[in-house]
Amino acid sequence: MVLWSYPPTKNQLLVTVGLAIAGASLIAYGAHLSLVNVAPQQARAKARKDYIKDRLRKMLDD
Repeated sequence: MVLWSYPPTKNQLLVTVGLAIAGASLIAYGAHLSLVNVAPQQARAKARKDYIKDRLRKMLDD
């Protein structure tokens, strides 16, 4: 815990709260974007996996 030599002013408290809210909102927005983009990323990973499996099967069957 930080001990201040003097208490923060009202303006300093408002700026601190505002920055904390802005930071939390950016984190929440980033989490939202991450969750929205999960399905396309999973589809690309599955397509790569299937492609590699097919190529290996073709190479090993010949």
